[in-house]
Amino acid sequence: MGDIVMKCLVTGGAGFIGTNLIKRLLRDGHEVISIDNYCTGFKENEQDGCKYYNSDVKDNFWDLSTNCQCEVSCDCSIGEVDVIFHLAALARIQPSFDEPKKTLDTNITGTVNILEWARHNDIQVVYAGSSSMHHGIFNSPYAWSKYNGEELCKLYSKIYNLNTTICRFYNVYGPHHIRTGNYATVIGVFEQQYLDNHPLTITDDGEQRRDFTHVDDIVDGLVRCAGKDFRAEEFELGRGINYSINEIADMFGGDYPKKYILKRAGEYDMTLCTDDKAYKLLNWKPTKNIEEYVKKWIKGRI
Repeated sequence: MGDIVMKCLVTGGAGFIGTNLIKRLLRDGHEVISIDNYCTGFKENEQDGCKYYNSDVKDNFWDLSTNCQCEVSCDCSIGEVDVIFHLAALARIQPSFDEPKKTLDTNITGTVNILEWARHNDIQVVYAGSSSMHHGIFNSPYAWSKYNGEELCKLYSKIYNLNTTICRFYNVYGPHHIRTGNYATVIGVFEQQYLDNHPLTITDDGEQRRDFTHVDDIVDGLVRCAGKDFRAEEFELGRGINYSINEIADMFGGDYPKKYILKRAGEYDMTLCTDDKAYKLLNWKPTKNIEEYVKKWIKGRI
C-alpha cells in the first residue's frame, strides 16, 4: 500500500485477525470501516479511529449504489471503498460439523455478497482463504466452504475482471485470538488452561504437526496485497516451520500437566507452508516464531 492513503473495509473486523489488521491499517494512516455480526468478534476489540457496523455479510443488505442497509437502525453510508479485506467467516473445523448450514451460509453466501458489491463498484477484494483446502475439501463443511470461496473469487475475476487476491492462512496465533468456546485456537486454549492451572488438552497422540504463523505476519501479507492488480492470485501465508502439538505444549513447561483426549473428525496430520510465491511477488517474509511468543506470554510481556 506504500504511502497511498486508502479507504479499507474489513469484514469480520471485530474478530481475531480483523482486529490486528485494523490496528495495522490505522497505524499506517488508512481510513478503516468494519462490518461484523459479533458472532465470534467482540466489542472490546473495537479500535478508536475505525467505524464499526453491526451487520452480517451473509444477509442481503448490500445496496449496489455503495450503501449498505443493515437490519439495525444506523447511518450506514459506506461510500467509496478502495479495498475490501474479506475475513468474516465461521473459521473453525469442529463447529462446522455441528452446524454445516450456518457455516456454508456465512462463508459462501457472505462471500458472494461481498463479490457482488465489489464488482458493481470496482473494488479490490482480498479474500481470507485457508490451508485446510490442501487436506481434503470434503473433510469438513468448513474446508469445503473456504475452498468454494476461493472458487468464487476465481469466477468473478474471470467473468467480471474483478481484482481479487486469495491468501491462505496457516494456524494463526497472537493477540486477540479466542481462548474459550468452539472457535478457540489451539494456542488460545493452551493459554487459558495455563492461566486456570488446568492440564493442557491434546488430541490423539499429539504428534500432529502444525505451521503456526503469527497474526502480525499474516496481517503484513494481507496489507502487501492491497493496491496490487491481481486476478485471483493465490498466496500461502505460513511460517514455513511446523511443530507437533506435544512440542507446543512443552513450551508451556516440560513438566506442566497434559491430558490426552480422543482424535476429532476432520483433523489432519500436518500443515506446512512450502510455497514461496508470497516471498517472490509480495516480498513477504514472516519474522515471528512461536517459541519466542510463548516465552514472552508466560513472562507476562504479551
